[in-house]
Amino acid sequence: MAVLLTSGFPMTRKMLSLLVLVPALLLAGCGEVEDTRPGQPVKTRQEAFKDLLRSFEPMSKMMKEGRYDADEFARMSTDFMAKRNAPWSHFGSDTNYPPSKAKPEVWQDVAAFERAKQDFFASSDALNAAAQARDKTRGENLYFRVYDTCKSCHDSFRHR
Repeated sequence: MAVLLTSGFPMTRKMLSLLVLVPALLLAGCGEVEDTRPGQPVKTRQEAFKDLLRSFEPMSKMMKEGRYDADEFARMSTDFMAKRNAPWSHFGSDTNYPPSKAKPEVWQDVAAFERAKQDFFASSDALNAAAQARDKTRGENLYFRVYDTCKSCHDSFRHR
């Protein structure tokens, strides 16, 4: 049995099936690679960074919207600090495989990667101290310092 297209060309059931199946198969292959290693270190690392970001972004929103609340900012900073260590233990030498977005430089220039990590810790310590002191001006400035350490590390050590 043939189906006529509007152009008048007959299309068999087999051709119609291929027309539907080929794009579906191509789209199925476009998904993100799954981390199938024991313990899923790459996926765990990525989720820890996402969780860290989810605790960092509301601080920015508060400042951008001009609704700084010292107590809430201090609470958010405490939450951020509780999550900041989680990703780092998942950067093992055997974790440079898809779906990792880490550049080889993470493992090739370990000293530079460690410096970037320590810059992040130092700036987040300073941010937390300002937040706990309810110092809005220092807190705003230090928030952007933490942001800059994240961006610098991503620029150097992460594929986009």
